[in-house]
Amino acid sequence: MKLTYYPYTLELKQRFTISFHSRLTTPTVMVEIEQDGLTGYGEASLPPYLYENQQSVISFLNKVDLKQFERTENLYAILQYIDEIEEGNNAAKAAVDIALHDLAGKMINVPLYRYLNINIKDDLYSSYTLGISEVKSLKEKIVEAADFKILKVKLGTEDDKKIIKMLRLLTNKPFYVDVNQGWQDKYLALDMINFLKEQNVILVEQPLPMLNLEDTAWLTERSPLPIIADEAVQNLNDLEKIKNIYSGVNIKLMKAGGINKAYRMILKAKQLNLKVMIGCMTESSCAITAASHLSPLADWIDLDGAELISNDLFSGMKIYDGKIIIPEGPGLGVKKLRN
Repeated sequence: MKLTYYPYTLELKQRFTISFHSRLTTPTVMVEIEQDGLTGYGEASLPPYLYENQQSVISFLNKVDLKQFERTENLYAILQYIDEIEEGNNAAKAAVDIALHDLAGKMINVPLYRYLNINIKDDLYSSYTLGISEVKSLKEKIVEAADFKILKVKLGTEDDKKIIKMLRLLTNKPFYVDVNQGWQDKYLALDMINFLKEQNVILVEQPLPMLNLEDTAWLTERSPLPIIADEAVQNLNDLEKIKNIYSGVNIKLMKAGGINKAYRMILKAKQLNLKVMIGCMTESSCAITAASHLSPLADWIDLDGAELISNDLFSGMKIYDGKIIIPEGPGLGVKKLRN
């Protein structure tokens, strides 16, 4: 097997720059693994809070030697080798993991979900994210999200109730709310969640700072809505720590370290009676499609990352009327649009 890689920068669509002004671009590193004339594709998407960058990913990839492995039939031995090269580097490991899974599916000519023995469902719907923005732009954002049945609303400001009230004048669609650790006081958080319960909100993601476990446990016990961990959970080892503190967990390939570990996290979360959201960063259709193959196992899906970018390198998972269409092609089922 031959591994190659190259840095790339995902660019946000112009109309999202008001909402995501601190995230106009997202650096990535694309990975390709070749064997027997087939190529597996992978991606390391690198938002700032993951503490990885293109240089660290490339440094890690330079330590990977796949020549010692002859076939993808040894997939889990290869993944164990990758994991033991160096601690951390989860996004870098995710890129290799995704490419290997893509290649493994292509080698036996089956889509990834079938390779993983996952049964496809017909009712897979992704949310669509509305960023924190000026209230005057909310109407435009609702129009942009017309095809989606569920909206994800970013909160964590002094105007949170105002934003929700304004949105409710424009749409009655259900909301996921993502606070990104933006609320500091547990009593004010509970008051806000009680308000959100009356506003057709389904869940609240990471309402308090991730290190404030005591207050989060207090809040979850009293909350009328599920409280979902995001920043508080990075990988498989974190699940035991939060099992009695949160109602569920947002699992992302870049945090988990790839498909294999995300899959194991989903199974472990279910054992711990934690609800599961399958989520994403700002990613191309390569990583988004990889995550979509796990989406039938999730309670909630938030895979709109590729919808926000203007220079996608791949076509893959599609969203029609908010519904996820997982490709039937071998492996991930993605197609590279350009070199």
